[in-house]
Amino acid sequence: MHTESLVRMANQIGQFFEAMPDRPEALRDLAQHIQKFWEPRMRQALLAHVDKDHGEGLRDIVAEAIGRHRALLG
Repeated sequence: MHTESLVRMANQIGQFFEAMPDRPEALRDLAQHIQKFWEPRMRQALLAHVDKDHGEGLRDIVAEAIGRHRALLG
């Protein structure tokens, strides 16, 4: 899967979780959603994008969720 598609999908998920009033809960739930519903190769490719390109194109909430809960995704 192309990085652009992963970024787009992650941002769509992030847009949903941005509406939650409790930011720490939203960050945790966003990371848990990706961990639960994305296959390992997709998660690895997203993490590689964060490492290589500093998460270019990701919404702030997605980048923050990955940064705080990376161990859950890796």
